[in-house]
Amino acid sequence: MGHEFPITGLRSVDFDVPDLAAATAFYTDIWGLEVAARSEAVVWLRGTGSDAYLLALHTAASPAIRSMTFRVAVDADPEALTAAMVARGARLTQPSVATDEPGGGMITAVRDAQNRTIRLVKDDARVAPLADDPDRPERLAHVNFNSDDVDRDAAFYTDALGFTLTDRSKMMAFVRTNSDHHSIVIADAPVNTLNHVAFQMPTWEGVMRASGRMVDHRFPIGWGPGRHGPGNNVFAYFVDPFGIVIEYTADVLQVDEHYRVGRPEDWIWPPGRSDQWGIAPPKSPECKAAQLAIPFA
Repeated sequence: MGHEFPITGLRSVDFDVPDLAAATAFYTDIWGLEVAARSEAVVWLRGTGSDAYLLALHTAASPAIRSMTFRVAVDADPEALTAAMVARGARLTQPSVATDEPGGGMITAVRDAQNRTIRLVKDDARVAPLADDPDRPERLAHVNFNSDDVDRDAAFYTDALGFTLTDRSKMMAFVRTNSDHHSIVIADAPVNTLNHVAFQMPTWEGVMRASGRMVDHRFPIGWGPGRHGPGNNVFAYFVDPFGIVIEYTADVLQVDEHYRVGRPEDWIWPPGRSDQWGIAPPKSPECKAAQLAIPFA
């Protein structure tokens, strides 16, 4: 019997965007998501998998990440998880309430001490997967956020939400809440902002083909393609029209409780390399800047 996590996975993220129509067009026509529902001020977008939606776009004056939503296990107690987060410096911003978002369920929200909104959803409905499409995202893979204290924030996820530390490189902590090597990555930085959001593709060829679609639409690759060290996943990073860094990824390492937690000395590249394959060129200056710039709303 494997480890039982109180959180089963990362369900969705919410972005603030200054042009809802343009953002919707980009994330459907080019990035590869599909409209699940819409209201006057919000558009909910789904992938090809069984999550009711992966990305909610909200009209706002400037781009930001509004929240990250995690799915609570059937036998776990959202109130206990919320209390554990509050005990570690978060504040409750929304007590458990039924939501009319796609998928429904009960949603609780807190804001951590660094102003990041974490939402917990319980009993949301799954939807029928769409027809297989190797070139479109299935689900979210992970959120990577910047932190002025990586170990503090990693401890928040492990101690309050029951995540497990999988790897610690010099600059990043990788924590998991299912068999994926990581669902959250915490990156050392002078600011507590979003680094990027990764979307899971069915195969790594899908990463390549979807990246080609982005390039066809004049969105250059910001970093990649390559294969990461921790997590072993294939990646290609882009900057969306609003300055938010997004990633296509696939082939993330599947781990269990027997995985040896990596240490910084395990993840040192030879000079000139930034990935396992040794083919990823240096990150573009635009991508580097964007990876620090998007605040939590």
